[in-house]
Amino acid sequence: MNFELTEEQELIRETVRDFAEREIKPIAQELDEKAEFSYDLTKKIGEMGLFGMNIPEQYGGQGLDTMSYIIAVEEIARVDGSQAATLAAHNSLGIGPLMDYGTEEQKMKYLPQLCTGEALWSFGLTEAGAGSDSRGSKTTAELVGDEWVINGSKIFITNASVDISIGCTVQAVSVDEKGKKVFTTIIVEKDTPGFKRVSMHGKMMWRASDTAELFFDDVRVPKENLLGKVGEGSHIMLHTLDGGRLSIGAMGLGCAQGAFELALTYANERKQFGKPISKFQINAFKLADMAMKIELARNLLYKACWLKDNGKPYSKEAAMSKLYCSEIAKEVADEAVQIHGGYGLMKDYAVERFYRDQRLLQIGEGTSEIQRLVISRLIGC
Repeated sequence: MNFELTEEQELIRETVRDFAEREIKPIAQELDEKAEFSYDLTKKIGEMGLFGMNIPEQYGGQGLDTMSYIIAVEEIARVDGSQAATLAAHNSLGIGPLMDYGTEEQKMKYLPQLCTGEALWSFGLTEAGAGSDSRGSKTTAELVGDEWVINGSKIFITNASVDISIGCTVQAVSVDEKGKKVFTTIIVEKDTPGFKRVSMHGKMMWRASDTAELFFDDVRVPKENLLGKVGEGSHIMLHTLDGGRLSIGAMGLGCAQGAFELALTYANERKQFGKPISKFQINAFKLADMAMKIELARNLLYKACWLKDNGKPYSKEAAMSKLYCSEIAKEVADEAVQIHGGYGLMKDYAVERFYRDQRLLQIGEGTSEIQRLVISRLIGC
């Protein structure tokens, strides 16, 4: 068993951490307050080579392994959940299905620009009545002549409504050659007539990331926009979520690490009864438990990445990582606020933002309840 990272992976951590501290941290609070998506930061993240990190170089990517990508997400999340959400959703949910199931023509058309930060792509699965029950989708796609005609809507879609979002992979109900209702995934570009994208505001968390509702009113796209095969939609979406769980796990790990560091710094600086509050056993033990849980979360997540990179089954470990890292982010952020006392409830302190940002992690890309269902099935229940 070798727990050492490669020199390249260590360099990626150091480089991304420096970027996050220098470029993101100074403006994270302001972007959160304004609920403003940053085109400038997205461009800089692209220039760093963080989009398409594990996409082959022939399509404009970096050709790196899963571990390298997860480290990058972790380091961005250590500073700001919103920018980490943009990065993770675009790589795992946006680029992922195009890379894994797209034709050569589709890959060459979309991937090069998606790997630079010039353009984003979204993942159209969730609907108002189809969240955990992804097979409850009501959006329809009918093949009429040489075109797919799409009707319906999607909700809570990341990276879908900003100007640089150029398209979406949409799951819809269609019929196969036998007339049976099946799920199919179709590519829809942003300027297609009848395709409407509406930004969602008033979010508690990830306020500087883009979340949208999508509406399809007789949207017509060429039959060549089919992603994969007719009837493969549910498989494509669920397979994509497997990889996405690692990203959310990395966001949970990074969030926990960032909140822990804020709490440790504050506990060493804040004095009560004549000494730093970190010297009181109750706080010292809180911080010790936080550090232990983060270490356990990191080991589990990195093992799941190792399994994927080595071509081994990783679905169970991905679900466990997503669940555990999300739950640890919740526990650590909560204790970090407690250590800050009243100051932890004020927006002037970054820990307040971490406390809000972690809340989505137990919901997005499969709730904690769904992860437990997935794990229970994979262990033979």
